[in-house]
Amino acid sequence: MRYRAGLETQDRILNATRTLIADAGLEGTTIKGICDRAGVLPGSFYNLFASKEQAILSVVREAIDAVDPDPQHLGTDTLHELVDAYVRFITEQGDLARVYIGIAVSGRRNDTELKGRVMRHHQGRVSRFASAIRRERPDLDPAEAERRAETLVSALNGLTLRHVLDPVFDVAMHAHSLRQQALA
Repeated sequence: MRYRAGLETQDRILNATRTLIADAGLEGTTIKGICDRAGVLPGSFYNLFASKEQAILSVVREAIDAVDPDPQHLGTDTLHELVDAYVRFITEQGDLARVYIGIAVSGRRNDTELKGRVMRHHQGRVSRFASAIRRERPDLDPAEAERRAETLVSALNGLTLRHVLDPVFDVAMHAHSLRQQALA
């Protein structure tokens, strides 16, 4: 019963975080605002999340997972599918894409846990892209596939920033051009 109540509280907090980000943006998303919308006390929030950023990253992670072409990570996704999923995240989850980029570059250098989470997510994405490259180009040296994947993921993050600044920017066309370059 207690476990179920904790899960329900967590769901309410994540739903409140999601709607607050959409309504007020990152700057307007506060722990007080999240708690008010979720109908929970700050202590309940801190029992589940160490910081506002952790709750926000959980919401962003859910959005990224929602467009994952291989949610079980079976190694069946192609590079085209991974790039498409990234583009869908950027274009269909604009608020969360802005938050994702904002947190990644916000200078939270002294928040080692948050920085570690962002880096682990980035490294996991690079690894998946490198595996997809290797499936399509088995002749590539693993180190070269990893280098190409790092370049591609970093460039996609740059395209996300460009799209945040200019929403009419054709992110899909540029992303698929980068994909072709990674496989060349």
